[in-house]
Amino acid sequence: MIGIFDSGLGGLTVVRAVMKQLPEYDIVYFGDTARTPYGTKSRKTVIGYSFENTDFLVRMGAKMIIIACNTASSFATHQLSEAYKLPIFEVITPAIEKALSTTRKYKIGVIGTRATISSNIYEQKIMEQHPEAHVYSSACPLLVPLVEEGWLSKPETRMIVKKYLLPLKGKQIDTLILGCTHYPLLKDIIQHKIGKRVNIIDSSISIASRIKTYIQNSPEIEASLSKNGQSKFYVSDITDQFKLTAQKILKKTIHLEHVIQ
Repeated sequence: MIGIFDSGLGGLTVVRAVMKQLPEYDIVYFGDTARTPYGTKSRKTVIGYSFENTDFLVRMGAKMIIIACNTASSFATHQLSEAYKLPIFEVITPAIEKALSTTRKYKIGVIGTRATISSNIYEQKIMEQHPEAHVYSSACPLLVPLVEEGWLSKPETRMIVKKYLLPLKGKQIDTLILGCTHYPLLKDIIQHKIGKRVNIIDSSISIASRIKTYIQNSPEIEASLSKNGQSKFYVSDITDQFKLTAQKILKKTIHLEHVIQ
């Protein structure tokens, strides 16, 4: 199985993208809805949560792990890769590669949680590959809670998105990385507020493409993955709103199973 975890339900955008590109492969998902958001937590805490999440997915039969959370990707990828003898993927690098292949002026914006933006992980990785690039970042701490609550088209959400994007509009960026897997659910609002000439980079699509290529080129891993087109969804807390949000993301009714971490 392909194991995927996130701080909440935003990682279901990665599930959606993986399902589209690899429909026959089985997926096990864990959303840490009881402890969301990770973007307000310390590095040590997020690393601890990431180990617990990965342990759970491995127990459920995962043969590879996708960290479908930018905060966990920035804090815990190295530690997880050293601790587990299975492929570990993060969502940051594929998004950066897509942004650099898309941008025309190398003026790139990044939006994410406070923790992701404070880590400077996007700026560091972009500058390593293209030192002449200009990277402008904006922390958007309220967007994850808004998505988790299902406020995907509320006037208040539109107003908050506009406020967060205003500094980036002034920098005349031509590419914007959605540095959180919750944000693709607000892509239409973000595109409208940032302007139609700005290319939006959706990390969920980028990581799904990376996983597809990796599996195609890794016969041993490919052979170890079950292929029944089945998916299992686990969360650390469950409410009626979580169920509705999950259904909106995947556009179908799914069963969320509550587990205690």
